[in-house]
Amino acid sequence: MAMDLNREQKRTLKKMGALDEQGNPARQAPARRSRDERTTAPKYIREVREEMNKVAWPKWPEIRRYSLVVLVTVALFTAFIGGADTLFGFLTDWLYEN
Repeated sequence: MAMDLNREQKRTLKKMGALDEQGNPARQAPARRSRDERTTAPKYIREVREEMNKVAWPKWPEIRRYSLVVLVTVALFTAFIGGADTLFGFLTDWLYEN
């Protein structure tokens, strides 16, 4: 596998231990996590709540507008597919009758 890296990238990867001295990828065993590093369920839930508070949630007018756009789009596509299906149904019936 050829890697197209410049000198700076190769130096950085060598410092990190990802490349050996010849510039080939170094084989590394996956690091094992100790019991102390594991996340507990309450800590995980707390972190998720903190991150969800950072999300910019849309306001109700935006939600209504986007929902309306989605519903209209779905209705138009449904009508188009239904019309095309009906048209092809009539055409195939006409072809098989003749």
